[in-house]
Amino acid sequence: MNSPPHLLVIDDDPRIRNLLARYFEEEEYSVTCVADGIEMRVEMRQKTFDAILLDLSLPGGQDGLDLAREIRSQSDVPIVMLTGRDDVVDRIVGLEIGADDYIAKPFHLREVHARLKSILRRRATSTPAKVSAAPEEEVFSFDGWSLNVSRRMLYDPEGGEIGLTTGEFDMLVSLVKNSGRVLSRDQLMDMTRGRPMEAFDRAVDAQIVRLRRKIERDPKRPELVKSVRGIGYVFTGRVS
Repeated sequence: MNSPPHLLVIDDDPRIRNLLARYFEEEEYSVTCVADGIEMRVEMRQKTFDAILLDLSLPGGQDGLDLAREIRSQSDVPIVMLTGRDDVVDRIVGLEIGADDYIAKPFHLREVHARLKSILRRRATSTPAKVSAAPEEEVFSFDGWSLNVSRRMLYDPEGGEIGLTTGEFDMLVSLVKNSGRVLSRDQLMDMTRGRPMEAFDRAVDAQIVRLRRKIERDPKRPELVKSVRGIGYVFTGRVS
């Protein structure tokens, strides 16, 4: 029997923590709630989490963006930002750091759940070990790289597994599947999120920058993911 997904909720407001905990426990999730970065570090040293709901507006020395940066430096666990800030820049910075999604407060619990399920579903096919691809698996090769879409794994030309966040992986899959086709930022946002949303140009650009750092020989002179001025991006690698 599979264990329930384990969520970490980081929010300084006890009402929000209790609301999320009650809702997700009723949906058969395991939930751990903390109020700040200190408590977060204690829990993350002791437990493994499947996703994190993180409030951006935390008081004290470290806000949610600081904690998101710290989490992402250590783990690729999905991060969903909860923000009451009506500031596009904060959302963009969060995505730039490596968050997988954001939800504005006040939020609907069913929407939070739907977003979270979408992220967890996309990660569900991941496995910890590299195995030979079965005939039915969807695998793409480009410039020595191997992208196993079915197992959500990326291997470099030396055979090493490259860790990608959910957003980075989905962005790469969208580009590879449309190799040679120029994709606008709106198209990329819809493809990677699986839902229509306002397309923040800089949010897409941030994902591309992070992806280039992992797959390009020289991220400043990209050979695989190229910019098309005024439109978006195109994947130029030879895909087979």
